[in-house]
Amino acid sequence: MGIENLYFIAIIPEKKICDEIEAFKSDFAYHFDSREALKVVPHITLKAPFKLPSAEHGNLLRWFGGFFFDSGHFNIELRNFGAFHNKISPVVYVHPIVNAPLFSLQKEIIRSFRISYPESGVSALELKFMPHITVAYRDLKPERFLEAWKVYQTKTYQASFEVNSFHLLQHDRKKWNIIQTYELQ
Repeated sequence: MGIENLYFIAIIPEKKICDEIEAFKSDFAYHFDSREALKVVPHITLKAPFKLPSAEHGNLLRWFGGFFFDSGHFNIELRNFGAFHNKISPVVYVHPIVNAPLFSLQKEIIRSFRISYPESGVSALELKFMPHITVAYRDLKPERFLEAWKVYQTKTYQASFEVNSFHLLQHDRKKWNIIQTYELQ
């Protein structure tokens, strides 16, 4: 089959908010032995990770660069924390409030991606779209999740930021890197 590259598409908040979210991730690492989220920049996933043959890289960049979304800039409000109470691999996240532009952007990316890359697939979770900014996952043990959730279910956090772009990221076998940015008009 050849070499495949791993990509995803996401909104990345401004630096101040990223720093605040990184502090929550560090709290999970220190108090609840969950460090995996520290490896990824805080983000709202618009298109979950997907693989394409490396020969498709240029085509993907052209697709992303030619994508059209006509909403202009919009704001996202972050409010408190949520969790996916999975028994095997629970997740704790900062909760973004879904608004019409965010919902429309994600749906349009998924629609366009399905047309351009039907063989790559779109998951059922992407079709439901439950935006979140992960602060703990994968290595968060279920028993540590229960301890953490006692703290985070009532912890307050509020912030908002203007979305003026979103990004195509590629994994280089060590970390995720932004390889292209789409500027909203």
